[in-house]
Formats: sequence, structure tokens, C-alpha cells
Amino acid sequence: MLRASGYEDSNALTLQSTDGEIPQGRELSFAWLAGTVMTGLTSVMLMGAALYMAFLGQDTFSTPFHALQIQASDSAALATPTTKTSRLKPVAQTRSERETIEASIRVADGGISRIRRQPFDRIRATLATSATALSSNIPDWDPAALLNRTQTQNAEAPTDLISTDIYGTEVEGEITVRNTELILASAPAPVISDEAAAEFVRLTAEGTFAPGEISVLGYAAEESSIIELESGPEFMLSSIAENVSVMPQTTVGSDLVLGRSERILTIREPETLTQVLTRNGYAEPTVRAVLNALQANSSDVNLPVNSHLRLLFGPNRTNDELIPYRTSIYSGDDHWRTVALTDSGQYVLGQEPTPIEFPEEDVEQINVNNLPSIYRSIWETGRKYELSDADIDRIVAMYAYDLDLTQRITPGDSIEILQTDEEDGGHELLYVALTLNGVTREFFRYQLEDGTFDFYDPEGETGKRFLNRRPLEGGGNLRSRFGYRIHPIFGTRRLHTGVDLAASTGTPIYASGDGVVERAQWVSGYGRYVELRHVNGYETAYGHMSRIADGMTPGTRVQQGQIIGYVGSSGQSTGPHLHFEIKVNGRAVDPLSIRLPRANTLPARDQIAFAQTVQQIRDLMEREAAPITVASN
Repeated sequence: MLRASGYEDSNALTLQSTDGEIPQGRELSFAWLAGTVMTGLTSVMLMGAALYMAFLGQDTFSTPFHALQIQASDSAALATPTTKTSRLKPVAQTRSERETIEASIRVADGGISRIRRQPFDRIRATLATSATALSSNIPDWDPAALLNRTQTQNAEAPTDLISTDIYGTEVEGEITVRNTELILASAPAPVISDEAAAEFVRLTAEGTFAPGEISVLGYAAEESSIIELESGPEFMLSSIAENVSVMPQTTVGSDLVLGRSERILTIREPETLTQVLTRNGYAEPTVRAVLNALQANSSDVNLPVNSHLRLLFGPNRTNDELIPYRTSIYSGDDHWRTVALTDSGQYVLGQEPTPIEFPEEDVEQINVNNLPSIYRSIWETGRKYELSDADIDRIVAMYAYDLDLTQRITPGDSIEILQTDEEDGGHELLYVALTLNGVTREFFRYQLEDGTFDFYDPEGETGKRFLNRRPLEGGGNLRSRFGYRIHPIFGTRRLHTGVDLAASTGTPIYASGDGVVERAQWVSGYGRYVELRHVNGYETAYGHMSRIADGMTPGTRVQQGQIIGYVGSSGQSTGPHLHFEIKVNGRAVDPLSIRLPRANTLPARDQIAFAQTVQQIRDLMEREAAPITVASN
């Protein structure tokens, strides 16, 4: 009986392949094996070459057809559906308004009140949701350096009085108000003519006005009757607004799905293309490239009122900025030109994008996966509205103690700013309100009697905190929070009594606040360790240093921002970082969430005057701007 040879009882592998024309049974052929390996390697190489040629260095898996100068063979297939879908929409309501308002302001100057009409610049806008070339060269985030810079600015700031004391009556030009005793010994008769009354006033006030100043007779009526100054017409408010409203729903197949976002703008007043593109984050070389692609006869393109722009932004291949992918210009609702970015990095004339119905107000799609940090968003927004770098720096410093500005913004976060108008001798910040996650934090400028000024919250406290929450250069990267956790070395559940801020070895560590050195030595698992004692029962501790700064001995007094050591990984540590603790009466608390006392508070004697300043600024912020009137062409 023959029994088939199975797998288990087959002969062992052998190299005797010459017994037959082809390998028999369990025999092995080197030629067959080499052919199989070479086939696999060839397939891998061909596949790799095909992918390389397909992508040609791109970092995305698709290229928008808008960036290619081709004709769509099936416009219906390329059309984007406009129906709402059930998936989460990465959109948010936005606002962008810049207005100039005017009010009659009373300024006290050496005991003399001067009343004049003063313009103010008011900005209300949502924080920028994308990072463009506008914020490409901002200073690196460094809380200690930031606070030192802004303290120097305040010390060198001009002491000219900026008043927000609104006068109850609207005036033209400027008037000077002085109090003068009437000469009652020569009082006029009970019934006199207007001319006699005017002469009496002139003689009484004679000598009280300097040559060239406006006298009281300047306000006598022309119809031979003296009238009191009464409230004039309603405030004449001039405004320049850039209206941006509710964001549209995301549509299936939109560019937003691919990490891109589009802005749709309506030109409200005559502007040039360069002005609009620069304000929206186009770098100067990009603006020139777009103009060259348009083949403009002049160096710029004038945009008439009610024309539209569609600006498509996408990720940069070299950094985290968004760059312009497509710029489409419309005369009214009619497409004029489109400039698109090719795969080779050139801007060329391109195909008109999918037609849309232009909204009445400007809109912008938001890529929620690429939102900038609060710090960078404030810089991006400030530069869009042409704030000086010094003013943006000061705004950031107001919130540097209270907030973690390295966190990403939330769509809908906003900022409000009130400043003097440029026509009034340059912009000076008067008010800032930052709204994050629905919580608004306000700061009002107030000048003290000695001429110095600072920004205070409605309770009369500055933004400067008693202690800095992230006391190292650059602020570090948060790696571990306060609370119970699994210890990374011992693997047991323990209370983490501070926060770990990762940074490179040698990064300077600063004193969180003014205090006295309690300990500066090696302490068990903390490694090189410094402990500071502050007032009112507060203590701070700094661990895992690579080196303790010179002079840090018990009893030494240190100031906030002074270097006390350098980041390292000494003690029980898995990498270079700062372990930072805050203790209150010996009990560890969360450094990032504890409510810290303010460093400066207004004296009691200034509280009434400050309250009046707050009310006056609120009045200016709440005034309704006059509608924009555009001259017809």
C-alpha cells in the first residue's frame, strides 16, 4: 500500500537540485531564490521611484486643481456641494472692526481746563486664527525678557497727559475755561442791551486770555443776542470699518479639509491690492509676485468699492506659517483674474475657482487643527491693525503673569483696543480687553500725579503678579502638571507637588518673585535645588538644576527675574527640565492655577479718579459709530 508523503515525513531540505530538471519535493534552488529576491527588490525600487515622481517633494497627498492651469473636463464633478453635513464644522464667528470716534475732551493743564475735540481709534476683532508672514519675525516667547522690556518702556514713556474726561457739550476747535470773579461793584442795570452785556463780560474777563487765544466774545451769537452754550447736535462719528461676520458651514470636499482656509473680502472703500494683501499676511516678495503674474501695467492695482477678493491660504513646506495658494479678484460679482501657486513655487495666472455667491459681510474659514498660540495670535492681530511692536509687546505683558500664552487660541477669542488717533500725535494705548474662552480681562490706562502711568484692571490692580508662574527663559514646555501621577522612575502613584517645564540644559532659571534664599544645595531626588522665601507665607522651589548661580547662599536677597540657576537633569530626573513648586504656609499648591496676589495696586486716594477714568473709557467703547458713506463712482 502506497502512502502519500506528507509534510511531516518528507525528506529534509537538500541542495541536490541536479537530480531532476526542476527542484523536487523539499529541494532548494539558489537560482529560484535569487530570482524571487531580485523580483521583490525591483518592485520596491519601482514603487519608490513612482511615488517620488508623483509627489516630487510635496508634503501633501494632493494638489488643488485650482493651482493648475488646466481646463476642467467635468465641471459638475468638480463642483463643491453646498449642503450642510452632519460632521463637526471647523468654523467660528469672527469680527473685525476699526473705527474712529470723536468726543469733546476736557484736559486740566496747570489749573486751566482746555476743551477740545479729540479723535480715538477703536479696534474690535477676533484674534487671528492663522499665522502668516505678519508674525513671522516676532520675538521668541520669553516671559522674563518680555517683562523686563515692558518695564523699561514704562520707565522711558512720555508723561504727557492723555485725557479721556468727556465734556458734556460738543465744541468745535479748542476752548479754554477759566474761573474769574465778577466785579459786582459795577454790576450792570437789570435791563440792558445785548451789546452792553457783552461789553460787561469783556471788561470783566479782560487780561485773562493770552494773545491769540479764543475769548468769550468768540461765542456771542451773530444775531445780537447772547446765548448759553448748549448741547449741539449728536456726535459726528467718522469710522473706517472692516466688517467680518459669521463663518460659513464647511462643505464636503472643501479646501479646508486639506488644511487650507479661505478668506472672502469685500472692498468697502477704494484701496490698492498691495494694501489689502499686506494687511492679510502677504509678505512683500509674495505681493510683488502676485502683481507680476497679473501683468499689471502699473506697479499696483486699484480696487474699486464693492469688488471682492478670495484669498486661499495653505501650509508652508518649511515652517508653520500659512502662505497664499490662490488670489482671486472680482469686479463686483464678475471674475477678473486669479493668481495661483504652482508646484514649482511660482505664482501664475490660473483658473477661476468654483463660483460662489458672495455674502454681504466678509467671512473666513478656520482650520482648527492649525490654530496659533495666544502669544502669536496677539502679534498677528496687532500687526494686521498696524499697532507698533512696542504696543503689542505691552499688551502681551499685561497678561503674561495671569495666562499661559503658549496655549492655542479658541475660535471666537477676541480683543478690543482703544487708543488715541494718529492725527493726535501718534497712537497711545488707553484700554485693552482680551476675551479667551468667554472670560474677558480688561486693563485701563491711568496716570498718577507724579506723571507715571500703568494699566490697571477694573479693581485698580495691575497685570503684574506677585510671582511668575513659569520662571525660566522661554517659559519652557509643560511636561507634567501638579497632582497625582505614575512616577516615571519608580512606577508608583505619587503626588507631583509642582510642574515640570522642559527646556534644554543650561537654560537660565529666574526668581519667580522678590525673596530670600532659604536653601541652595543638593536635596535628595531634587538634585541641585534652590528654595526662596517670599512675603505672606509664600515659598517657591526649583529642582533638577545643572548648576546653581553664583552667590545663591542662604540669606541672600533676590529680585524677581534674577538668575538663580540653570536647567539640568540632576537628581531623580528623566531629562533636562525645571521642577517648579509654590508653597503657601508650607503646603504645596498648583503653580498654574493658584490665584496669586497682584504686585501693584492703586493707592486709595486715586480710586475715585480711576473709577471716573474707567467710566469715561467705557462710554467711548460703547458709542455707536456712524454708518460708512461711500461716494458713488
